[in-house]
Order: sequence, then C-alpha cells, then structure tokens
Amino acid sequence: MKRHVRLARLLEIVGQRGKVEVEELSAELTVSTATVRRDLDHLAEQSLLTRTRGGAVASSVSYDLPLRYKSGRHAPQKSRIATEVAALVPPGAVVGLNGGTTTTEIARVLSTRRDLTTRDGPGLTVVTNALNIAAELAVRRHLKLVVTGGVARPHSFELTGPLATKVLSEIALDLVILGVDALDPDGGAFAHHEGEANINRLMVRRGTRVVVAADSSKLGLHAFARICEIGAVHTVVTDAEVPADLKRRFEAAGVDLRAV
Repeated sequence: MKRHVRLARLLEIVGQRGKVEVEELSAELTVSTATVRRDLDHLAEQSLLTRTRGGAVASSVSYDLPLRYKSGRHAPQKSRIATEVAALVPPGAVVGLNGGTTTTEIARVLSTRRDLTTRDGPGLTVVTNALNIAAELAVRRHLKLVVTGGVARPHSFELTGPLATKVLSEIALDLVILGVDALDPDGGAFAHHEGEANINRLMVRRGTRVVVAADSSKLGLHAFARICEIGAVHTVVTDAEVPADLKRRFEAAGVDLRAV
C-alpha cells in the first residue's frame, strides 16, 4: 500500500471510530507498528489528529481529508471519469470547475486537448474557485482562466466567501462541472463544508448545464451541506461499479447517468 493511500485510510479510520490504537491499526493495514507510529506522528504534526499514548484520537478535520491525501483514492476510476467528462466540453465553451481531485484531473485532460489549441480565440474559458486548478491552467495560453477570488480553504484549495460570490454573480456559464462529496437521487448533491456548498450552489445557478463527476463511492450518500437538488443536475459521470438499483434511481429522477 502506497504511503499516501495508507495515510488517507488512517484518517478515515480515526474519523469513523474517534479513537484508535497502534496495534489494531497495524493488524488492519498489515504494516508494522513502527510504520503506524510514524504515520500517526506525521498526521499529528499537521493537526489532522491528536496523538495519545498508544494510539490517536480524531480532530475535527479528520472528516474532511486534505486534497493531497485524497488524490490517490479511486485513481483509475477518476481517470476514466475525467476523460469522459472532458469529452463533453465543446470548444469555445465557458466552463465552471469547482475544487476536488476528480475536477483537477478533468482540468488536466482539458488542458491537453489538441482541438482546443487550433482556435483563433480562447479554446476554452475556465472559471474556477480552486487554486490548484488555476495554478495548473494559468500556463496554458490557449485557455482563458478566470479565478473567483475569495478566502482559501487549506484542505481543498477552494476559495469561498463574499468575494467569490461577487464574481460568480456577474458571469454566465455554458457548462458546470461539479465535484461533490456525496450525491443522492433523492437528496441531491452535497459538500462537507457549508462555504464550499454555497459557492458550488451559485455556480450551478449560473450554469446552463450541470455535470457531476463522482466515483461510485460517493453515490447514494448525504453530507453536511446541500449544494443543489437532483433536478438541477443533468448528467452524472461515474465508474462502472455503481450498483444497478442505484443507477435506476438516478435515471428515474431524470438524470443521465454514465458509468465508465
């Protein structure tokens, strides 16, 4: 197991259980107790959990993993999803992208599409509130980049707050590509953080079409803050592991669900 995957798993376990012991983590992750101790010390140094004698306890951020620890989870599925979603974007479109590992991968695929480099004007206009996506796209001369402004959240690199809402309220988006923490055919789309949900909600309202990009582990679930109702979502691109009954529920709600 790669270290970033193990660290993400450690944070998930601590977040779910509240308190863990080194010995049980060692057995569950099939690594040595020395490795577990080093990993827990590393996460504690970043205030992602609190070390105790013989283990660790959860801190408030254990439920919202930093982007760098999420990036390795479901990587093959996210790569396929990114390729499928990027193909839905027509040249010359104005596209909104929020933060997240899947949307970051989508941005990378879009930035290398050859058909976007042959236009006289911008091959694509990307509006984003994600600092990491903005940093990657800023060097692409064939793309016009608009960053919302706002206050940065260190765990997701997303900009939130009144400055971000002011920019979004003045623009129109042809397509919104939305990364979510949870998506339910009855409840809609959700984020863990209410500030991110608010910006994402406004992005949805400014878009003509909304595509949610989410691996199947996020489907059928709820999170703390709702972004939008399922009726605002036109297409969901997910992986082939989505259960058949859940797929039928999304389709019954009027969503075009594509499992890749």
